[in-house]
Amino acid sequence: MQSPENRPIRVLIAKVGLDGHDRGAKVIASALRDAGMEVIYTGLRQTPEMVVQTAIQEDVDAIGVSILSGAHNTVFPRILSLMKEKEVTDILLTGGGIIPDADADELNKQGVAKLFAPGTEMSEIVAYIQQNVKR
Repeated sequence: MQSPENRPIRVLIAKVGLDGHDRGAKVIASALRDAGMEVIYTGLRQTPEMVVQTAIQEDVDAIGVSILSGAHNTVFPRILSLMKEKEVTDILLTGGGIIPDADADELNKQGVAKLFAPGTEMSEIVAYIQQNVKR
């Protein structure tokens, strides 16, 4: 069995709610895999409860939520609340999509790590996850 430091970083990529546009999430998942990470993609129409439960079951190091629907101010706080409720303190919560800067700043203050805007270079996302997961 590999020690946590030696195993690949495990990332859960999630699409929450009624947002049906998953092309970006699939591009991110592919880039993370190409960088040597293990990626679990949840598919469309997940709930925050499903995301947190899957993250726990899959023993991931990071969660990446792709959101284009405008529900970021509901989805991220709910995921944070569930993580706190389940005492999940070692999973990096990040994401991206159409999120105004003011909203992103507030979500960061609440505990969401970096939120990536459309057009962010894949290398920046890969590097951020590599440098910020708790191993």
